Amino acid sequence: MSPSLIERVLESLGFAHAPELTPEGLRAIYAAWCQRVPFDNVRKLIHVRSGNPSPLPGHSPTDFFEAWLRHGTGGTCWAGAGPLQAFLAALGFDAVRGVGTMLVTPDLPPNHGTVLVRFEESATPLLVDSSILHSEPLPLAPDGTATQVNHPAWGVRASQREGRWHVRWRPLHRTDGFECRLERFGATAEQFDRFHEQTRPWSPFNYELTVRANRGQNVVGAAFGHAVSILADGTVRSAPISHEERVRLLIEDIGISEEIVRLLPPDVPTPPPPGSQKAQNQGRSDPD
Repeated sequence: MSPSLIERVLESLGFAHAPELTPEGLRAIYAAWCQRVPFDNVRKLIHVRSGNPSPLPGHSPTDFFEAWLRHGTGGTCWAGAGPLQAFLAALGFDAVRGVGTMLVTPDLPPNHGTVLVRFEESATPLLVDSSILHSEPLPLAPDGTATQVNHPAWGVRASQREGRWHVRWRPLHRTDGFECRLERFGATAEQFDRFHEQTRPWSPFNYELTVRANRGQNVVGAAFGHAVSILADGTVRSAPISHEERVRLLIEDIGISEEIVRLLPPDVPTPPPPGSQKAQNQGRSDPD
């Protein structure tokens, strides 16, 4: 990342200068990220549904941040976590890429990218996830003690089982919650690129709009044809979303530019993953 791009990103996050390289500084920058940088598949939907063979959106920090600065878009997990790690590292934090598995599809590991920030040897490392957007860095205690971010809308809990951390959170399409298992930390940019590219043929984010952002004390967004909010008291509002409401939500609530929203293709049903039992069953029942 160039110094000028870092400066523009800091300014757009609300910082006049880089934060101190402390847990408090990280807390401030991550909270700002969660309020200003959405998790979304807007650019990816436009890209894959048009058959564009060029690198996927968010393939580099520059591509990700220039699009965010111009259009207000974020990215899916690989496309968001890589730039977040690069940005924090450019500020001077000891940030590393992490690889995990969202256990909604445990047969397809790994399927999630995240970021861990380390401090001096005696300090607890902190998870900052660009998809879950838990606003407060999540401690991963070296002794395995369970930890949490306590908030009714975006709160998460972390616990260790069989030597690996499991983070329970509330995605907008499964607000009762499920877990992300953290597999390892220290992945390279090239490995992230490869994992990202593997999502081009099939991903749950290749067919229907998904967007999530923190706004004030609420989580707002859309998932699988519904507008969904998790309110400050933890209650959920969900309703089918029309094309007109989808446009309004993206522009007015999320802050994505009308220019790019108008390019967004309509949702189509998400097929089961290739090779899954459900896909095999469908194939057997389909006519020739």
